Amino acid sequence: MTAPKLMPLAIGLFAVGVLAIIAVFVLFATGHSDLPLWLNVAATYLPAIGLALGIIAVIRKARQKKS
Repeated sequence: MTAPKLMPLAIGLFAVGVLAIIAVFVLFATGHSDLPLWLNVAATYLPAIGLALGIIAVIRKARQKKS
């Protein structure tokens, strides 16, 4: 996957992960304590995966400009 295609994917995964984090906080604040596993997994891993892919995309783009 090239850097221009990788960056929108990274931004999308990060954004969905942040929305999952917000959903977890809102649900917890409204009294829900037994949240679904998929929501906890999304809130835990999607922002980290999105951030990592974004860093990889930026590094790949910078290396392409040098050569």
